Amino acid sequence: MFRTIDETIKLIESGKWLHISGSEGLFGKLPRGNWIGGSTEYFMTESGGKVANNMLFVEAFPYDGCIIAEYDEAGLENITKDAFDNGFSVLVLPFDSNVHISYSKNAHSYENMFHKNITGWISGVNLCAQWQKPVAVNGLTGERHTDRAVAIHVPVKDDEIASIGIINIFESKSDGPVIEFSEEGFAISKCRVDGVERVLADYISENDIDTKLPLIGDYSGAGVNVSIKQIADGIVNLYAPVFSGIKYSLAKGVACYAEEFKNRLSQYRDSGYIFSCNCILNFLYGDLEGKRIDTFYGPITFGEIAYQLVNQTLVYVQVCKR
Repeated sequence: MFRTIDETIKLIESGKWLHISGSEGLFGKLPRGNWIGGSTEYFMTESGGKVANNMLFVEAFPYDGCIIAEYDEAGLENITKDAFDNGFSVLVLPFDSNVHISYSKNAHSYENMFHKNITGWISGVNLCAQWQKPVAVNGLTGERHTDRAVAIHVPVKDDEIASIGIINIFESKSDGPVIEFSEEGFAISKCRVDGVERVLADYISENDIDTKLPLIGDYSGAGVNVSIKQIADGIVNLYAPVFSGIKYSLAKGVACYAEEFKNRLSQYRDSGYIFSCNCILNFLYGDLEGKRIDTFYGPITFGEIAYQLVNQTLVYVQVCKR
């Protein structure tokens, strides 16, 4: 729920386990307690998409025995060891930090990664306030970190089960080429298009490809988006890494983001979700400020975590009875 500072302080003082998102400067006004936080000034609220630096989005987890933990780059792989077998974890990573880059490249190889419910998001800044710094906040200590990750591990009840869902409004072009990469990472020069080596920037330019649309990787039938950040000096810079051994395709265009989200979300109205986040690119490209998107509310992020890093998606955690 979208909350004022005073409302948030009362929730913290009640002892509830909380996940809080908001402007970096607001966290210094909050007392220590059972919470973690991340910086953003973009939100999807019950009344529509908002940009705000005076409000906080607060999610309360109705469980006992949660654990708050911090991770530096070397310790990130321990998140799956710390996560509950029956539960979920919300991880916050500051944008463009070492922990962000490391997690993006290596999370898929962490032990038991796809047997634990690891979700979360990449914290960011207001794009019109470049002096701001993305932070992850440990509410137990009050510390705001620019290069450490913070997580809350949440155990659910024995008769419940948690699961992570991804809502992706993009689909692969069925008649499009297969794109593969030998080099991995966030900055790419060359690729193979239907087996022929090409300079990716040239291929995008020659084929008038809309860079607001992501590449879609085929992960055993599941489509994972990788969004294009910018093209400069012949290099395609991405918001998530690409990997060798994965087949990528171009995404089909979307006529209207807001309507497409409404259509997709209509089937989730009784989902019973407990956490969600949506991508800043969806917010910007879809012009979602002031537009109401039912069902899922939460921070607008600089990357979403559904086990590994994904882009241009809505990610949520659902808790259901077994």
